[in-house]
Formats: sequence, C-alpha cells, structure tokens
Amino acid sequence: MYKKFFKRFIDIVLSRAGMVLLSPVMLLIALAVKLDSKGPVLFRQKRVAKGKEHFQILKFRTMYADVPKDVPTHLLADPASKITKVGRFLRKSSLDELPQIWNILVGDMSIIGPRPALWNQFDLIAERDKYGANDIRPGLTGLAQIMGRDELPIDIKAGYDGQYARNISFAEDVRIFFKTITNVLSAKGIKEGRQ
Repeated sequence: MYKKFFKRFIDIVLSRAGMVLLSPVMLLIALAVKLDSKGPVLFRQKRVAKGKEHFQILKFRTMYADVPKDVPTHLLADPASKITKVGRFLRKSSLDELPQIWNILVGDMSIIGPRPALWNQFDLIAERDKYGANDIRPGLTGLAQIMGRDELPIDIKAGYDGQYARNISFAEDVRIFFKTITNVLSAKGIKEGRQ
C-alpha cells in the first residue's frame, strides 16, 4: 500500500510544500549563480528514470557554461577548474539539487530512491538491472547516498539501490531522509567530482 500509493502522495505533498517554503532560498541561489558566471541558472541533463526511460534532471548550474554536460564530473580533465565559485558552495552544501523538487512534483523522481544515473552510465545502469533498481523512481537521496555516496564503487552502490528497491517502506524512507540531512550537514561522503 505504501509503495503503490502513499509514497507518491507524500512526494507530491512535500514537493509542493518545498516549492513554496524554499522559493526565497532558490531565488537567492538563482541570483548568485547568474552573478557569478555567464550562462543559464539551471542545468539540465538527461538522466535515467523508472523503467530506464529518460528525463531532464534540473540542478542549479555549478560549472561554467561551456563544460560538456553529458560527461560525469570525475571524467573531466581537472574538474575543480570547471566549477564556479558559487558552484563549489552549492555542491558542498547539496543546494544545487533543490530544483529537483520540480522533478519530484511532476513524477520523474521520488524524494527517496536510487540517484538517477546519467543516460550514458551504462555500467551503473546494467548493474542496477541485476537488482531491480531500475524498476522504481529514482530519488533525490537514497540508501546508497547515506551509505557512502561518492565513495562507493558501482557494484556496491547498485547493491544498495537494489536492497532499497526490495525493501521500500515508510520507516526506511524516514530513516534515509533524516540520515541524509545529517550527512549533508557534515559533508560526509562528498568527493569533488561528483555528478
């Protein structure tokens, strides 16, 4: 019952509330991004959704506008030099992810689920297939995020994603949500070069 109905209901209620409550913060971030470097405020990137469909994920832009957008950050030559001053702060604080509240509201994502892979991260997508993790909505945060985030190798990350997909529950979602907040506040598991 939770997985089929209440999870999506909670996503809609919380994303609507988030859009309203966080709109002043998002407006200030948008202004800071615009003043920091040339280019759009938002960064759009093709990601993998439920059932391996594709959608455009939204983030605040943290890199210069001429950086290729379909290359994972860790594969760029000297990725730190591609990140703007405001972008460094947004990545460290995870505030660059706030526009994904819209992705949650429209149903591309859930609050909790596997982080959506880039469309061309074929190794991660294939590994998630083994565990059924591509059969659920991707999330703003998930089990793999609280278990190591950027520090996890692909097979371990996909294993956690599959574990979550098999054991979705309200209690687990609440646990992941609050653990994410403590991890973000302590910057735990963040490596520069994350996507």
